[in-house]
Amino acid sequence: MTEVLDPKPITPWLDELKLEWSLSKAREYLGADDPDTKLILGKESPEGLARRLVTTTRLADPAYRKALWDGGAAAIAASKDPMIVYARRLDRRFRQLQDAIDERYQGPVTAAQAKLADARFAAYGDTVYPDATFTLRISYGKVAGWMERGKMVPTRTIMGGTFERATGASPFDLPPAYAANRAKIDPKVAYDFVTTNDIIGGNSGSPVIDKQGRVIGAAFDGNIHSLGGNYGYDGSINRTVVVSTAAVQEALEKIYPAPNLVAELKGK
Repeated sequence: MTEVLDPKPITPWLDELKLEWSLSKAREYLGADDPDTKLILGKESPEGLARRLVTTTRLADPAYRKALWDGGAAAIAASKDPMIVYARRLDRRFRQLQDAIDERYQGPVTAAQAKLADARFAAYGDTVYPDATFTLRISYGKVAGWMERGKMVPTRTIMGGTFERATGASPFDLPPAYAANRAKIDPKVAYDFVTTNDIIGGNSGSPVIDKQGRVIGAAFDGNIHSLGGNYGYDGSINRTVVVSTAAVQEALEKIYPAPNLVAELKGK
């Protein structure tokens, strides 16, 4: 609801580009003669359809979106807006495809995961932590690098390394506030570090705690080898990437000053 009614301006050229790309990819994947391609495109090209829908729809108007929201299913069914008409055309087929995915994939996978969890518990009992089930849990690991192409990857990056990498061009251009405060930043402060914790997508934002119980960072990514974590874990190369609390504090004190927030974090 928040996104639907958000008055933030729409960027038509970006919407047109994204829609054109997705329509083109659908035709490329399905083939020009596939029934679903014909349903999606009709007699129009991806470029022409995207342009027509984006330039003629009223959905960029927050007031119009609110009217549809308040009017419910009846208002949507009666709407003559080109984008709404197009969505209604696809709705039945999309629901059929979603039902097929649930029946042929999601359902069997969920049932298999339950059996696998039972088998793991029968084999290992409580000696290993269970798969994530949207409940709080602790994963144990240590700070450690890994071997990549014959070279050892270090365990951490430092704040000063940002300036060493800077080229002035994307993606290595510095934010203005970062560049302006270079003299204040301690270049030796740890920016990110890696650990052997076994995480996958969805764990981002998890606090990383040392053996004294202190929060020392927040997990936000993994190295390329962690992508296989859905299926297996290789402790020699799988790594979690953590942004350090020291870097966050450095930023809040010297780059984007927020003294009240820093005081609150320090418990003052």
